Amino acid sequence: MTLPTVLPAPRAILFDLDGTLADTAPDLAAAVNWLRTERGLPPTPYSVLRPTASAGARGMIGAAFGLAPGDEGYEELRLQWFDRYQETMAVHSSLFGGVTELLLGIEQAGMSWGIVTNKPARFTDPLIPQIGLSHAGCVISGDTTTHPKPHPEPLLEGARRLGIDPAQCWYVGDDKRDVEAGHAAGMVTVACNWGYCGAIEPSTWGAEYLLDTPTDLLQTLREVVEAARTAERAA
Repeated sequence: MTLPTVLPAPRAILFDLDGTLADTAPDLAAAVNWLRTERGLPPTPYSVLRPTASAGARGMIGAAFGLAPGDEGYEELRLQWFDRYQETMAVHSSLFGGVTELLLGIEQAGMSWGIVTNKPARFTDPLIPQIGLSHAGCVISGDTTTHPKPHPEPLLEGARRLGIDPAQCWYVGDDKRDVEAGHAAGMVTVACNWGYCGAIEPSTWGAEYLLDTPTDLLQTLREVVEAARTAERAA
């Protein structure tokens, strides 16, 4: 989906992490299935766990054990899942295909980029260098600010650290709350169909763009930059 009018070219792109830049679901799922194995239960199929990966412990434990925050036994599982995941978070996690080229293209175009995730810094800080994202212009974790997404505060903090007006930033994510946070922060939003996306159809999120691959995003950025330049010349 694209807007019918010419958008101003962004100066920065902010990204969600899990399901957007990095495919972390294999390690997230392995940690919760370890909990099941420890309890003598068979593993939950990966096809069931993957769509819930962007919701972290809440999604994994909900899918694997049918428990939600506040339910008896949930908090014990959450803490054990945290410990297990911290030990094994970079075994199978990697960047999605095309992400390396996307980030390089953003940098070559003179734009900044950063990460805004709801993942706690306990996991974000050690994971990011292990999957090749140490050159991010900023990293905002789920506990960096007072409120996590869908509140706009983390995105606004990311823009502040990059020194760029939020209106000149795009936010890219694979969850409806990413689009909600982006709009609340005054940013153009991109829903990435290559991510986990959950149970709600991405086409209903109201993002300005719905794209299938990181390569599509790079091409879209190039087109927006060129269209903005053409509009400036014609003005």
